[in-house]
Amino acid sequence: MIMVIALALAGAVQGGVSSARAEDGGRQLLFYNHAYGVLDRETADAIEHSAFLRDFANFQVRTTTGAGGQTWTGRYLMGRETYIELFGTGDLPGKDGTLGATGMGVSTEREGDLAKVITRLRELGISDPVEFRQTRDFGDGVPVPWFDAVFTTDQYDLFGAWGMEYRPEYFADPRGNTEPAAHPGDVGRERYLSDGYRDHLMRDVTGIRLAVTAPDLANTVPLLKAGGFTVRSLPGGGAVAQGGGTTLRFDAVPLDQVGLRQVEMSLNRPVSYRHEERIGHSALVVGPGSRAVWTFGDQDRPSRAG
Repeated sequence: MIMVIALALAGAVQGGVSSARAEDGGRQLLFYNHAYGVLDRETADAIEHSAFLRDFANFQVRTTTGAGGQTWTGRYLMGRETYIELFGTGDLPGKDGTLGATGMGVSTEREGDLAKVITRLRELGISDPVEFRQTRDFGDGVPVPWFDAVFTTDQYDLFGAWGMEYRPEYFADPRGNTEPAAHPGDVGRERYLSDGYRDHLMRDVTGIRLAVTAPDLANTVPLLKAGGFTVRSLPGGGAVAQGGGTTLRFDAVPLDQVGLRQVEMSLNRPVSYRHEERIGHSALVVGPGSRAVWTFGDQDRPSRAG
């Protein structure tokens, strides 16, 4: 799900390894939910029409109406708890539809944890976090509260990250096709997503690699720390965040080099073969074993597509 909100991020990444776990016995509060990337038109169209992807994953092409009547059409690979959302150049309004634009949502598993994240953000020096409620319109013109979100700032280049917590009203609406709560206060990712992944090979996103500007990364780090991720800075200004089963890697690059670079996925069962599927200007390698790696990169840029 895309947040069509203006975000402009500023600052610089601090060095070293750190996280923010001052409460709840160090319990992690935020977990990778999904990320999105804007790809060149040829690649986006190839993804949309790929027979391989429909067999490999719980794959959907869906148009969604969010807050303020904003609509977006995405290509989705849905796992057990996590997913990836893909767009083509121009699919989103304004600069959000620029080639290389990306975003990421990290979500709570327990009701009330987003409020704790906001408290942690303030402890980390984010004095005025930006709070937002996203809604969803199922086609009857009556928006249903979908999730609450928090951003570290309302400024950005071409990448924004947000913390999110699904609303009980959404789980109560049968049109959401969500699952019953596994425990009191369950607002988790597995409850939100269907079990359609069981009929395919892809299980979950285990790693994501994004190339973003240094200012965009700098304003993402406090959110990850507040959520309980362990964040390690990399030579050259990048960072790796770990926690909750998904590794998040950010490469700090100039604005004209930003974009989705790689997605790593676990499989529902190991395979004995290695299969490489070329999809537009990307390559999805499945196996051998219980892992698949989908690589994007400079080849997604029309000037280098050849």
